[in-house]
Amino acid sequence: MAEALRVGLLGYGLAGRVFHAPLIAATPGLRLDAIMTRDPQRREQARQHHPDARLVDDADELWRTPDALDLVVVATPNRLHVPMALAAVAAGLPVVVDKPLAPTAAESGALVEEADRRGVPLTVFQNRRWDGDFLTARRLVEQGELGRVLRFESRFERFRPTIKPGWRELAGPEEAGGALFDLGAHLIDQAVQLFGPVDRVYAEVDRRREGAAVDDDAFVALTHANGVHSHLWMGAVTAQLGPRLRVLGDRAGYTTYGLDVQEAALHDGGRPDQPGWGEVPPERYGLLGVDGDLRSVPTAPGSYQSFYQQVAAALRDGTPMPVDPRDSVATVALIELAHRSAVEGMVLPVPTGPAA
Repeated sequence: MAEALRVGLLGYGLAGRVFHAPLIAATPGLRLDAIMTRDPQRREQARQHHPDARLVDDADELWRTPDALDLVVVATPNRLHVPMALAAVAAGLPVVVDKPLAPTAAESGALVEEADRRGVPLTVFQNRRWDGDFLTARRLVEQGELGRVLRFESRFERFRPTIKPGWRELAGPEEAGGALFDLGAHLIDQAVQLFGPVDRVYAEVDRRREGAAVDDDAFVALTHANGVHSHLWMGAVTAQLGPRLRVLGDRAGYTTYGLDVQEAALHDGGRPDQPGWGEVPPERYGLLGVDGDLRSVPTAPGSYQSFYQQVAAALRDGTPMPVDPRDSVATVALIELAHRSAVEGMVLPVPTGPAA
């Protein structure tokens, strides 16, 4: 049996503690070997949750002995994604970067180019590609159950009118904070995965909470090259939630409510190697058809563990990484364009080229 690949995790905040660490620990062929965090409380949490992992204060400790690791995961605040990933690439270590890949498309593209130049594998944690409702919608679209798709509606909404301190609320552009970078990175990626390249972007981006320094309410409209219109909502001040997904075709529609169950399960200490992982109860299944003739469609089990399973296979067998980082460069470019559209109040064309 092959020896497990040793993983170094940079950061033990929400992303590192709730998502990456438990998913890595539950993936056969991977071993969480090192965790970088300086915060005393987080160090204690890491020690309790992953007692076999060594704790380090600084990433430089890892770069000095790159042969001790096989993979680095960057789950730091967004402003550190690029410098940490570049350091990993320079050390010759394959790297997973949490979304968004970088604060700008230019930085994202430069990082991907450097990884390519050095021949170091790089991928991005776009875990929402493995949401159960998204997997189900994708299957229905690919099987033609909806006919020709006309419109896609997708929402990540919540009601949190009080600002919670943290780097996501900081206004500096290097922070890549706010709803559009945080939630839009998922919604835009899902839309492009379903319906392909985008020709035009229109957005409304606002700060609704008192004292907010970053956007907390956004709407983005994408016109795909194939004619599908994607309407995406994200925000922290939605007192009544809309459908999570609604896909409308010329033959039928598909509508679901409620967020994927995996994030809440991870928050509560669940792991994907437990029975029933990612499954939703029948009362939460989506509805397929037309009004007056609707049927419940079982939701595919969510599968965040597939991301790290594919990472392990890529490093062991040379298969493709689960997410092409160029997809994430394109997503950041669309986020930048959405911000610009909101400022100018205009529908903007997507420039042609690699980031389009």
